[in-house]
Amino acid sequence: MIPRIRTICLYALVLPMLYCTSLWAAPTIKADLNGAGATFPAPLYQHWIKQFAATSPGFTISYAEVGSGEGIKRFLAETVDFGASDTAMNDTEAAQARHGVQFIPATAGIVVLAYNLPNVDKPLRLSRKVYVDIFLGNIRKWDDARIAALNPEIKLPDLNITTVVRADSSGTTWTFTNHLQAISPRWKDAGFMAAKKIDWPGNSMSVNYNEGVANRILHSWGAIGYVEYGVASRAGLPMAILENKDGHYVPPSVESGMAALANNAPQLPTNLRLFIPDPAGAGAYPISSYSWLLLHQRYPNPQQGERIKKFVDWCLKEGQKYAVQLGYTPLPQAVSAKAVQALDQVR
Repeated sequence: MIPRIRTICLYALVLPMLYCTSLWAAPTIKADLNGAGATFPAPLYQHWIKQFAATSPGFTISYAEVGSGEGIKRFLAETVDFGASDTAMNDTEAAQARHGVQFIPATAGIVVLAYNLPNVDKPLRLSRKVYVDIFLGNIRKWDDARIAALNPEIKLPDLNITTVVRADSSGTTWTFTNHLQAISPRWKDAGFMAAKKIDWPGNSMSVNYNEGVANRILHSWGAIGYVEYGVASRAGLPMAILENKDGHYVPPSVESGMAALANNAPQLPTNLRLFIPDPAGAGAYPISSYSWLLLHQRYPNPQQGERIKKFVDWCLKEGQKYAVQLGYTPLPQAVSAKAVQALDQVR
């Protein structure tokens, strides 16, 4: 118990400071190149910025972790030089970009279901029907017979289930709900669809950002929430083993994320906007997604355009080697090659 208490205390102190850094410090930084958007890839982007600065001095870069929805708004308002979104953009949003928009898949990752159950030291198995019903509010107790049947070796506690969800406009929410929409008629019959923000049913707690979800789960017995894999790993949260499209129960890992991308890379369209809400394959993790940088096709300031291209080219080539150590899925070679080609079209 003592190591667990220390972990919780550490995150109680550190994570709130991370929020302050993301929300308030980042937008005030005077940088030569400014970006804003998704929290899902933010730890990797911040690491890229640091490594790029060490190897390619000449200009400074800042990135504000404000969520995909806000990142799209700032990009369209041209208050940042680049945006970042786990949903890319829809066609209506893209049409509002005065200088055009180029989608650049920069990284990929998986969304996990992390939880906090006292005295449960084995990973939970959750079927597709079960985790849909948990987030629909139809399964309300952890010792429900449907969960127990999937986990006969675990003594499940008599606790209410509380789902931890995103309050902000979130690409992580869109990725998760796009998956639920793809796998469950019950989700659609209940009146829900894929969206960056959802009025969640059942007993839920709403917080901002991936780190906020992780922090709330850490401090809430009986909680389960959807969160980016790297964030959950760094917080020390247990993560459920999920049933995939082929009926296999797959633990979350960089390898299972790579398996999810591998079979879908040939489907990448010319605009590089590919969603994989329910990937096939025995070892494929079921909730996987690309994450995009949003660039203008034409930069009115040529110097800014060249800075953007230099940084993003480095991310697509040298930067990919840092993905695994931070819990992200490196781009398949075919995808990174097409992304580099698309970057050449930015003027």
